[in-house]
Amino acid sequence: MPLKQCFKAIVWCAALVGAAFAQSSYDEPWRPQFHFTPAKNFMNDPNGMVFYKGEYHLFYQYNPEGNVWGHMSWGHAVSADMLHWKHLPVAIPEVSGKYMIYSGSIVVDLENSSGLCKPVQEDRSCLVAIFTAAAKDAAGKEHQDQHLAYSNDRGRTWKEYEGNPVVDLSKPDFRDPKVFWYAPQNKWVMVAVLADERKLEIFYSKDLKNWKQQSEFGPAGDTEGQWECPDLFELPVQGSDERKWVLVINRNPGAPAGGTGTRYLTGSFDGEKFTPDPSSGTLWADYGKDFYATQRFSSMPPDNTRTVWIGWIGNWQYANKEPTEIWRGAQSLPRELSLRKAGDRLLLAQTPVRETVRLREKLLLDVSGVSFREANRRIQRARIEGDTLEIELSFATTSQTAELTLRKGATEKTVVGVSGGRAFVDRTQSGESEFSEDFPGRFSTPKSEQPRSLHVFLDRSSVEVFFNNGEYVLTNRIYPSPESRGVQLSSQSPSMRVARLRIWKLKSVWK
Repeated sequence: MPLKQCFKAIVWCAALVGAAFAQSSYDEPWRPQFHFTPAKNFMNDPNGMVFYKGEYHLFYQYNPEGNVWGHMSWGHAVSADMLHWKHLPVAIPEVSGKYMIYSGSIVVDLENSSGLCKPVQEDRSCLVAIFTAAAKDAAGKEHQDQHLAYSNDRGRTWKEYEGNPVVDLSKPDFRDPKVFWYAPQNKWVMVAVLADERKLEIFYSKDLKNWKQQSEFGPAGDTEGQWECPDLFELPVQGSDERKWVLVINRNPGAPAGGTGTRYLTGSFDGEKFTPDPSSGTLWADYGKDFYATQRFSSMPPDNTRTVWIGWIGNWQYANKEPTEIWRGAQSLPRELSLRKAGDRLLLAQTPVRETVRLREKLLLDVSGVSFREANRRIQRARIEGDTLEIELSFATTSQTAELTLRKGATEKTVVGVSGGRAFVDRTQSGESEFSEDFPGRFSTPKSEQPRSLHVFLDRSSVEVFFNNGEYVLTNRIYPSPESRGVQLSSQSPSMRVARLRIWKLKSVWK
């Protein structure tokens, strides 16, 4: 074996051994047990999410050299169920001295339209990544354009296309391409953004290599902040045969809770331009503080028609300062998407994927038709506590305030509840918060006409709350002490009743 190939083999094996060791030690006080986190160093946006040949792939913005943003490369992991992830070596590293690898997407080129695949018998497919190459010259002037890389070994190794860049607008803020196949016109469509101008750019291609610009959209009422990580996809409307297009824009800053957030609009797409619904307005996918840079899985299994996405559990107000230190950044639970009618508007409903039931280790409590006071007595009697829990709570009466306190300790607590028809999460006393004045707060959803239920996933340092079966969602990080593990249920009114309350202890995907 030539010396160069031998060295590459040693590096590859060392990376695999390191990843395996890291997976066996995922038991730190704030380390999520069923959300994806890197073994070490900094992670932000999910990238290149795709299903291919029996595997879900998660690529992600990653700094291999430190625990703050920098040296952006694509980390990589694979899974059979979107929950149990296996770490793989860095997939697409920064090109030292030339450019970093910013966000982007991956498609399955089924028929080798790109000519980059190496057909094997009847299989003509390969994976093609489309990403932003972010460069900065000696004077500090930035330039961003779009590159291709391709893989013929199920995403394990990647080669950059010799004709890069494939799209260049000579702009410093042109980034985050999301590519999908538009079947009605047999073409690939790319959406990307001019971040600082708050504009969406739409392109098309027949071969993934040669792109033509079709239209532009924006700024859609936004006058400040940046647009990042766009997506454009079609969804069914619940309870009807209708389907509508959804344009997703991740906004930094300007979200309802402050800092970063995920905005969306509903409308139509004719293969060339997006036209928003008159009633779409400004809608948000998550009303917590920590949900951003969403990305949807492409090429789901043929027998699976779900649209599923993941978001980064983080906020640029404090992402580089969170107190985990060894590692920073987590990804949300995978969520299935649909549209739900609410008056003259369509809301983006999100529910945890059905695979999450595999996380349930033990049913700790199941009560129905009792008062909140009685339900809480049963919680205390059973001595229920924990830092990895799933809780389903539905209300028999909905006019009063209800509170579910998690990670309760002598001086710490995180409160999830409903008040005035709005769900909320209060982390003003949740634990460590001195690292940022922007961290403490109480965050609420818009008002629901019929507040019926809360579905909560607690995972050590994260809380995801699905209100009214995903009508609204709240995602937040918390940093409590390890000994703060209590659970409590309460209501301001003695007449407030529980329709049903179920609590499960959830198991770790890393053991």
